[in-house]
Amino acid sequence: MSGHSKFHTIAKKKGATDSMRAVQFGKLGKLITVAARDGGGDPAFNFQLRVAIDQAKEGNMPKDNIERAIKRGTGEDGAGAIVEIIYEGFGPGGSAMLIKSLTDNRNRSISEIRTAITKNNGTMAGQGSVAWMFEKKGVVTIVDPSRVKDRDVFELAVIDAGADDIIEDDGLLQVLSPPDQLKKVLDGIEALGVKVDGAEIEYRAKEFVALENAEGKQQFEKLMEVLDELEDVDTVYTNVK
Repeated sequence: MSGHSKFHTIAKKKGATDSMRAVQFGKLGKLITVAARDGGGDPAFNFQLRVAIDQAKEGNMPKDNIERAIKRGTGEDGAGAIVEIIYEGFGPGGSAMLIKSLTDNRNRSISEIRTAITKNNGTMAGQGSVAWMFEKKGVVTIVDPSRVKDRDVFELAVIDAGADDIIEDDGLLQVLSPPDQLKKVLDGIEALGVKVDGAEIEYRAKEFVALENAEGKQQFEKLMEVLDELEDVDTVYTNVK
């Protein structure tokens, strides 16, 4: 059974104050914009846009914000282009990170991320230094595994749809697949009447590590929080359990 990193999507799990909500909406808006730019503005024909909109709705993002983000992606509002950049780094305790940034300003993005990492006991890494430790996977997440009434039927359905692993850890049920099979797996799960809480393409660590040292663990969690507060940071993937 594969491992699971509870830090792999920190940027989509916080947000209580107004300022954090604004940052959250900014992150979600960029995700929608990139999806619309790459595949068009109709979620019926753009699976990644559909996924991004579902995430935005889950985060209570207003409809007007969603529509503006789509128009930005399709070029209807004339705003600057959003680009995706993957940064690599090492954190406290030998942890490894891939940081996905969605930004309209490369210089600002790298400067803020570099500062956050170096000030919190981490180091930036060169291209390829960390990426080899991860692989792309389609991941469907179900927060409440009890929604699956018949586990045998569920597992058979997702395997037939192209899934290659089923993980239950930290109270989550996750179905992993090759990226190009994600939509088919999601459709198969929804056909069973099971509500899903997320479906996206992630970078999953090939092997996971545990931070046993209390100080190193505290430093790592602080680094995750600081990165999460940066609007240009969409997602942080790590190899920490």
